[in-house]
Amino acid sequence: MGDEEMNGGAGSMDSMESRWVFQDEDESEIDEDEDEDQHRTTVMDSEDDEDDDNAEQRLIRTGPRIDSFDVEALEVPGALRNEYEDYSLGRKLVIAFQTLGVVFGDVGTSPLYTFSVMFSKAPINGNEDVLGALSLVLYTLILIPLLKYVLVVLWANDDGEGGTFALYSLICRHAKVSLLPNQLPSDARISSFRLKVPSPELERSLKIKERLEASLTLKKLLLMLVLAGTSMVIADGVVTPAMSVVSAVGGLKVGVEAINQDQVVMISVAFLIILFSVQEFGTSKVGLAVGPALFIWFCSLGGIGIYNIVQYDSSVLRAFNPIHIYYFFKRNSTKAWYSLGGCLLCATGSEAMFADLCYFSVRSVQLTFVCLVLPCLMLGYLGQAAYLMENPSGADQAFFSSIPIGAFWPVFLIANIAALIASRAMTTATFSCIKQSMALGCFPRLKIIHTSRKFMGQIYIPVVNWFLLVVCLVSICSISSIDEIGNAYVLWSVGDGSWIILVFAIIMFFIMFIWNYGSKLKSETEVKQKLSMDLMRQLGSNLGTIRAPGIGLLYNELVKGIPAIFGHFLTTLPAVHSMVIFVCIKYVPVPVVHQSERFLFRRVCPKSYHIFRCIARYGYKDVRKESHQTFEQLLIESLDKFIRREAQERSLESDGDDGDTDSEDESSCSRVLIAPNGSVYSLGVPLLAEHKESSKPISEASTSDEVRSVPPTDPEISDAEQSIERELSFIRKAKKSGVVYLLGHGDIRARKDSWFIKKLIINYFYAFLRKNCRRGIANLSVPHSHLMQVGMTYMV
Repeated sequence: MGDEEMNGGAGSMDSMESRWVFQDEDESEIDEDEDEDQHRTTVMDSEDDEDDDNAEQRLIRTGPRIDSFDVEALEVPGALRNEYEDYSLGRKLVIAFQTLGVVFGDVGTSPLYTFSVMFSKAPINGNEDVLGALSLVLYTLILIPLLKYVLVVLWANDDGEGGTFALYSLICRHAKVSLLPNQLPSDARISSFRLKVPSPELERSLKIKERLEASLTLKKLLLMLVLAGTSMVIADGVVTPAMSVVSAVGGLKVGVEAINQDQVVMISVAFLIILFSVQEFGTSKVGLAVGPALFIWFCSLGGIGIYNIVQYDSSVLRAFNPIHIYYFFKRNSTKAWYSLGGCLLCATGSEAMFADLCYFSVRSVQLTFVCLVLPCLMLGYLGQAAYLMENPSGADQAFFSSIPIGAFWPVFLIANIAALIASRAMTTATFSCIKQSMALGCFPRLKIIHTSRKFMGQIYIPVVNWFLLVVCLVSICSISSIDEIGNAYVLWSVGDGSWIILVFAIIMFFIMFIWNYGSKLKSETEVKQKLSMDLMRQLGSNLGTIRAPGIGLLYNELVKGIPAIFGHFLTTLPAVHSMVIFVCIKYVPVPVVHQSERFLFRRVCPKSYHIFRCIARYGYKDVRKESHQTFEQLLIESLDKFIRREAQERSLESDGDDGDTDSEDESSCSRVLIAPNGSVYSLGVPLLAEHKESSKPISEASTSDEVRSVPPTDPEISDAEQSIERELSFIRKAKKSGVVYLLGHGDIRARKDSWFIKKLIINYFYAFLRKNCRRGIANLSVPHSHLMQVGMTYMV
């Protein structure tokens, strides 16, 4: 059974005051660099990353833990979950109304162009062709948006977060397949991992899990598929605005004979510029504003469809019989296969239901699609087919030609509004995908603006917004007709203009691949070149220099060991702060990390060195908007609690050692634990619950927000408390002297004997991306007077 499943199972069985937990090498409160003479367990980290996976684990029973960084799933009071879960029915209906303008705009405007593209490849030669094409469209709507997304994919969300990287993070939590750097076993103890208890149902998937974990090739292939899927969604954010707006504005050629295609393109360009300019105003505001417009659009679509069915030919209802699909392919052979590209256009934007899930709840998306969107779409297509049964010559503008004359201009107006809204749907999905990929180390860091104070998933990325606009305008001006844009969507014919979108998708893929590849090489090199403990012992507690009052926060990307950049600081600066904290801001594959689990502290070197490591953990959905003062305050408070908790655990260990020999011999016997599903776990360590009654009691389980100290009962404990107060007083004095941010800016260069391709990727492409990306410290708005930076180059 995999480590993650066992860990989750142990957490779930804990219904009493004590509980079962794993004790592994990562549990030690002192980093790998601690002196061997310390009483705490030394963590001997190998430079090989696989050592963490092979570490021996022991299952023990403990009292209620006070370490908020190691709580099992669902045990953190007030842990963040999907913010839509507790809403009233009325509020859920309002959110469902908003989904019209944000999620369903793209799929809702597909009737504008689907039949036009299909019949450009397979012209109408009889009513059977119309019925066959209609049957294809109806069953595509049933199979892709309804069955695939609404009934299956939406339930595969990551605590309310959708998208390709959300699925990847979910897989990484249940199987050791992550190739992302700086992963730790302690990440699995964050409460939002929410792993399930091992069960016979889950055991059926163990073969796939073990196969993935054992094969490096499959791990790389999985990551490549994730990057490819994300790049295609981003490319879709270019095609959708072009397709929707050009097809809507193209209705002018039906209403006004003097309008030509060039004028349609110019009007479309103006509309798109306005559209991308208002993107920054946020999803909630725009969603409420355009929700009524989309509601009117869907009602108009259904109403026109009913009118056309009654007015022209009600026999189109026979298209629900899939036999007409067979007849369509039999009559048109090769042309029918070409028309499949246009058929897929009816499902455009279906992926937005999943990618935009962070903006809304699953129920609201499902309710809106099943009760309104799907019925209106089907009626719209049925109505167009009924019109084409009697007017096959109108296939090039099937939608606008089928509108009753008296309703043409009102419907034309609402169709253009709907098309503009549809363009926003995939743009917001693109923002969400890029934010997830940034958090998981697969995209350069960019500025993210949160457009809602209530919902942290609603974001706006300025650089991406304007970049999409430029590519979209180039696409519209280069691809002259709707049919060619449709071919670009399905990548059916490169000669028809899809090469622009294909090239864009490939560029996005290589950006993500290069960033991930370079970041992984940099992380591995930093691990190999970290400073040894022998050097720290030789330098002594003064580190071979002057220790000036104050706290130095040294930012680096290393989660274990002493970074090599610290040695560069020692040789460059005339003095080092009296307290040094290595700070690593890292993202873990979960949506949200609760604030009480944010900081993970470890002591580096003996106490007299006053060096700590702090890992600030964030989920890919977390918002980093705190100022540097707030960040410093939270960090110092967490350090205070860590020192107190460390002293309490030391006290417990010393109390446990007071037990008599018989008790120790008895407790060392082998024990087993039987899980609810029948799995047997071996216990090879004493149970803390069997310690003598004289052991000091532990307070009730709490997070890092509340830690109760044990009352002193003897001089040794009193001395321990005095030692704690001295250290805490030292920290407070250092804090008053000031906090300085020491930025270790590490670059990488390919070695001279490397392959030419590697030199090209690392020395030029990755260096360019790293130079122009947003620095991680930028979110804290640190004044320049508090910054100190030293650069270092690694050869890889």
